[in-house]
Amino acid sequence: MAGRGGVHHKRWDGVVPPECAPSPSILRLSAALEWEEACEPLHADIDVAKTCGVGPGMAFARAVLPGLQQPPGAAGIGLVPCAVGGTAIREWARGERLYEQMVCRARAAAEYGEIEAVLWYQGESDADSDAATAAYQGNMEKLIANVRADLGIPLLPFIQVALASGNKRNIEKVRNAQLSINLPNVVTVDALGLALNEDHLHLMTESQVKLGESLAQAYTGNFLQANC
Repeated sequence: MAGRGGVHHKRWDGVVPPECAPSPSILRLSAALEWEEACEPLHADIDVAKTCGVGPGMAFARAVLPGLQQPPGAAGIGLVPCAVGGTAIREWARGERLYEQMVCRARAAAEYGEIEAVLWYQGESDADSDAATAAYQGNMEKLIANVRADLGIPLLPFIQVALASGNKRNIEKVRNAQLSINLPNVVTVDALGLALNEDHLHLMTESQVKLGESLAQAYTGNFLQANC
């Protein structure tokens, strides 16, 4: 979910749609664990090995913001970017660097407010392997259980995205694994059909906006009233 919208030939075009514009009410936790006003690319100091562009995070936050009950001028949403592109789910297993970094960042964020949900969009790399594809559902369910346990939030909402692209041999198997997960407070948003960049893998900017808004609808429709 690091976001490659607007990235062409390893360069970001710098175009930020109005749905992803900065707002004083939307903050992000930087790589240095400091809060700052969020702006695209959200993952620029997190996914440092690749060129980051527009992702769904800002569109999600701006779409959720109007439904929040907050004092005037208060920061309404804190985003905690953790994504690293091109990674398999085994790299997010408990004890692995990316998993431990994610939990560390979440705990740091929790010192300033409640963790309300996890947004998860991953799996293309697993579709490249028959073995990883076969193990995907079990690994994803284990990830959810581990994050909830390590953060002490047994019913922490997870909103995952069913893949829009990937290895043709296995993409439907990974998608079926994602869509078959049946755990409390786990909701799936389907990205299939959203327009892709010329690499035929990553979502283009307009699709990132649509996905962010779909994630927001899933959050507000399933969890916001319960959390207010």
